[in-house]
Amino acid sequence: MNNETPAGRTRSPYRSQISRWLLVQYFAAIIVYVFAFFFCGIAGWSLCHMITWQPTDPVYWILAWVRDYLPLVIFTGILGGWIVITYLFFRRPLRYLDEVVHAAEQLAQPDSRPVVLPRALVQIERELNLVREKALQQAELARAEEQRKSDLIVYLAHDLKTPLTSVIGYLTLLRDEPQISPELRARYTGIALEKAQRLEELINEFFDITRFSLSHLELELQPVDLRRMLEQVTSEFLPQLEEKGLRCRLDLPPKLVYSCDPDKLARVFDNLLRNACYYSFPNSTVEITGRETESQLLLSFTNEGRTIPPEKLNRVFEQFFRLDSARSTHSGGAGLGLAIAKEIVELHGGTIEAWSQDNRICFTITLPRTAAAPAAAGTP
Repeated sequence: MNNETPAGRTRSPYRSQISRWLLVQYFAAIIVYVFAFFFCGIAGWSLCHMITWQPTDPVYWILAWVRDYLPLVIFTGILGGWIVITYLFFRRPLRYLDEVVHAAEQLAQPDSRPVVLPRALVQIERELNLVREKALQQAELARAEEQRKSDLIVYLAHDLKTPLTSVIGYLTLLRDEPQISPELRARYTGIALEKAQRLEELINEFFDITRFSLSHLELELQPVDLRRMLEQVTSEFLPQLEEKGLRCRLDLPPKLVYSCDPDKLARVFDNLLRNACYYSFPNSTVEITGRETESQLLLSFTNEGRTIPPEKLNRVFEQFFRLDSARSTHSGGAGLGLAIAKEIVELHGGTIEAWSQDNRICFTITLPRTAAAPAAAGTP
């Protein structure tokens, strides 16, 4: 049972147990010493009475002095033993305190070495090692967060540089060659516009991941028919699908009403369809299936594409991760789409998973039938 300190903080019962244990040992040692003192004194006195001592023997005068001052001898012996025992027992908690202070200094700069304390403090040792492990985890998280910030700057510089360089290059050609033919001028202008649009897409993606990671987001829930939403999203992808000869097949219930934030969930579907377009074999089929149970709603996006290795499959939801690093230069994103999708699904209280085998890739979204309450996500 926990005890409350004057400051209102809970005191560990193990610490009270150590105090009681030390006190019990202390009083037990005093009692044992007193009994041993009297027992040894009586035994020694009896033994001395069995011997005939002569007045010329020095032991005779010692025994005579003890007999004459017996109360003083007894008091001095007990007092001396009590002082020695008290000193020894005071040294023990002070030694424990030194060990704990040393362990606290070690926690100030935790490393791979575990905290080691005397056996009597084994529970405190475990608690301090838990604190040490948490401190190491927090330090690792801080390093990872700092690394992510550095990665953001590196990826931003790398991904924005290529289309920006192209825009500047073609615009410079148009400026420096006034006699250029209308056909070539139209071609250069079209390429510059394409690269500028690509630049806008990248800026929007970086803005989105920053907003989803750092801003104070709130869900605006409303009942939505997800079947109609998916039909609308897939219709917007028809040009991209036809470009690769892809077909999109929907296998959904006639009505799939769900309480969600439609704008954010539409972004998830957009990212998954865009991903399927990039990684599908030409002239294949993208399948979107859905079913609902009493407790949850399941949506799957499946396409035919090169099997994703397990080591990469475990990282597809990481920020800036790309299956094909060369893809991003011309058509793909900055490796943020699936990370954003994961953020939004988890914001709704759901999960998103990926599997891939036999040249098939599938992303499955699981949403709770009772949607998450409109709550903030992330930190401002």
